[in-house]
Amino acid sequence: MVNQSELSEFVLIGFPGLPQKFHQLVSVTMFLVYTTALLANGTVILLIAFREHLHHPMYLIIWNLALSDLTFDTVTLPKTIAMYWFADGKISFVACMLQSFCVNYLASFDSFIIMLMAIDRYVAICKPLRYSSIITNKITIYLCCLLWLIAVFIAIAIVFLVSQLPYCILKYKINHCYCNISTMLSIACVDSFPITRVAFTLAMIVLLIPLTFIIFSYVVIIRTISSSRSSENWQAAFYTCSTHLFIIGMFFIPRLFYFTANQLRLILNADLPVLLQGLYSFVPHLVSPIIYCLRTREIKRTLSNIFKITSGESSVRFKH
Repeated sequence: MVNQSELSEFVLIGFPGLPQKFHQLVSVTMFLVYTTALLANGTVILLIAFREHLHHPMYLIIWNLALSDLTFDTVTLPKTIAMYWFADGKISFVACMLQSFCVNYLASFDSFIIMLMAIDRYVAICKPLRYSSIITNKITIYLCCLLWLIAVFIAIAIVFLVSQLPYCILKYKINHCYCNISTMLSIACVDSFPITRVAFTLAMIVLLIPLTFIIFSYVVIIRTISSSRSSENWQAAFYTCSTHLFIIGMFFIPRLFYFTANQLRLILNADLPVLLQGLYSFVPHLVSPIIYCLRTREIKRTLSNIFKITSGESSVRFKH
C-alpha cells in the first residue's frame, strides 16, 4: 500500500462495461454535447453581459447559472472526450482533486441558483406589484455572490476530507468519466464510511433545502396561475412552469436517487452510476439555456435585432 503522495495519478475508465468499438461514438456524442452547451451557454452569457436592457434580476440569475454550467462542462467534458477519443484516461492526483473540487463547487452552486430562480419567479408571478421593490439588481448580485461563497466552502470541506485518504496502487482505476467524491471514496484503501456519511449529509443538505423552496414556490405559482381568469395567460404560464420543472427534475431526481442508492449500496450495475451522473450533469446544462433564456421574448428580440444588423451590414458590403 502507498499513500496519496506516492500515487501520482489515476486512470479514468468511464463506462466499465462499454465495448471498445463504441468508444468513438461516445466521444463524438460528448463532443457534440460540449459544443452545443458551449454555444448555447456562451451566447446567453455574452447577450446578458453586453445588452444593458437585459440587466434585470431574472437574467442576472440566468447569467450566473450559464457561467456555472459552462465552467462545469469545460472542467469535465474535454477530459472525457480525450479518454474515449485518444484512449487518454490518465489524470494526476492533483488534477483529480481539483476536478472533484470544481464538480462539487459548481453542482452545489447550481442547486442554490435554481432555488433563487424559483423564488424570483414566485415573487414575479404571485406578488407582481411588489416585485421591483423586493427583487432588485443589487439584491440579486449580493445573493449570487453569497451563493458562490457558500458553495466554495462546502466543496473545500468535502475535498479536504477526501484528499487526506490513502490510495493504493491496486485501486488506481476510477469507473467514471470524471473525478467526483463518490468514486474517490470507493477506491480509498481504508474504511471511508465516516467521510462517506459526512459527504452524504452535505449532499442532502445541498439538494433537499433548495428543493423544498423550489417545490413550495412552484406549488404556489401553479395555484396562482390556475386561478387566473385569462385562459391564454394560464396556458402560457403553465407551459413555462412545466418546462422549468423538467430541468429541475433532471437536476434533482437522478442526484437524489444516486446518492441514496449509493449510500444504501443498492446499485449493482457498474455502468448505471456513470449513466445517472451523465444525465444529471450534462442534460440540464444542454437544455437550461434554451428553456430559461433563449425562449424568452426579450432574448428572441435581441437575437433577431443582432441578425438583422449583421445581415444588413453584410448586404451593404456585398453591394460595395
